[in-house]
Amino acid sequence: MSNVTPIRDKLPENEKITINLGFVDLGRIDLLVQEGFYSNRSDFIRTAIRNQIEAQGDVVRKSVERHTMELGLRDYTKEDLEALRDAGEMLHVKVVGLARFAPDITPELARQTIGTITVLGAIQASPELKKALADRIS
Repeated sequence: MSNVTPIRDKLPENEKITINLGFVDLGRIDLLVQEGFYSNRSDFIRTAIRNQIEAQGDVVRKSVERHTMELGLRDYTKEDLEALRDAGEMLHVKVVGLARFAPDITPELARQTIGTITVLGAIQASPELKKALADRIS
């Protein structure tokens, strides 16, 4: 058994977004890149976003606590959902970050055990699972 995972089998560790910027702002970013403050436009944008998140850190923390949301990466396994089903309980997913659902979770099991899904960030799940839960994702 090999412990090497082919790159094509790995899931992305980030999400791509698209933004629109005015020409003046874009020019200023390019100037900072040219002067060596940032390695490229993406580096500048990531840094600016991180700085804003850090500046609003207290607000984010309080909001996460108020909404009883999990912050970061949350994995859900088939075993997790089977335990909920066996206990007669429903899961209400609340995540700020990334919620990952194991590929062996069937749509039937998910519909039996997941009541609602609220994710501020991204959801990684099979297309079948996302389709089965579409009415529960907000």
